[in-house]
Amino acid sequence: MSGLQSKTPAETLDVQGRSCPYPIMLVKKVMETLPQGAILKILCDSSDTAEDSIPRYCDKRGYDFESVKIENGYWELFIQKG
Repeated sequence: MSGLQSKTPAETLDVQGRSCPYPIMLVKKVMETLPQGAILKILCDSSDTAEDSIPRYCDKRGYDFESVKIENGYWELFIQKG
């Protein structure tokens, strides 16, 4: 995957150590403030957040989404507001 991760994010949000639903609430709040086309990078260590709640949120909103698993239990997620 070299799409969204190769672009410079407008903001980076670290939700490591936080359990659901807190990470998705933070993501929604930040995404509301970003302009169209902006990219949010999320640092995450929760499989439920990285593999379920954020991808579903992006699908519902029509946002481009990319997930990069860095190591066991750690992800970098990229959302582009469209």
